[in-house]
Amino acid sequence: MTRRAWRDAESTPLKDGSPEQASWPPSGMARTIDRASMLPFYYQLKQILLNDIRRRNLAPGDRLPGDHDLCRTYDVSRTVVRQALAELETEGIIDRVKGRGTFVAPHRTGERFVQFLTGLFEDVQARGSHLRSDVRRQEVVPADEPVAAQLGLETGAPVMLLERLRYVDDEPWALVITHLPYDVAPGLLQEDLTNQSLYALLERRFRVELRRGQRSVEAAIAHNDLARSLGIAPGDPVLVLRSVVYGSEDKPVETFVAYHRGDRSRFEVNLSRAQPAQAEPLPLMHVTG
Repeated sequence: MTRRAWRDAESTPLKDGSPEQASWPPSGMARTIDRASMLPFYYQLKQILLNDIRRRNLAPGDRLPGDHDLCRTYDVSRTVVRQALAELETEGIIDRVKGRGTFVAPHRTGERFVQFLTGLFEDVQARGSHLRSDVRRQEVVPADEPVAAQLGLETGAPVMLLERLRYVDDEPWALVITHLPYDVAPGLLQEDLTNQSLYALLERRFRVELRRGQRSVEAAIAHNDLARSLGIAPGDPVLVLRSVVYGSEDKPVETFVAYHRGDRSRFEVNLSRAQPAQAEPLPLMHVTG
């Protein structure tokens, strides 16, 4: 939800007799719950709200009626309303902001590059959106111990450091910090990465093979500097994606950590169940202290 929508919501609360209240429910929308139906009341209300959002083509940040208005309009309990709204919020359809109201949620970009060896540029482009990068750092630095271990190098070996703030359709989306062995693509330091895919550049211009990768996702909260970069509040949730990519002879060629806005991103994974004899005994979750 945009800050403008929040400000508008604070300055124009729904009250009895207000234009918003008087026009709810909109013309053509179901006005009653079918009490003879086998479907639960909360499910019927959820579908009513979903259909209205789609039919009226409501935009992210548009305000929806609150709990009391829905209870009165559909003659249902607050428990029914809360369950319907809770499911819509869980599914990313609405945002509920304490003290402000209920709003149509911003569209979240589903990112499949957790399961495929693609980059954010390719993934966003495939969805018809535009991604650009504000390149904050593009230089050679000595590898610290964690980076050296990930890239199979000696501590202090030269590596290329890229720090990019990625924008999707001109909105800050992710802060990505990438390291590559210096000898993988020395000319990379002279490249303009504002509107280019790093992986496409490595493959096409520098003939670097990208064969496989290991990635992990974890939840975190944004510290002050990260929040400022991403345009969110300190303490807001972020999704942290960590990756190591391997090339020919299974040598590491890139590692990155990306901090994604939690209110704009989701990661999608397709699963298939292996036969017991084929299944590898890998843990589904790592617990960290």
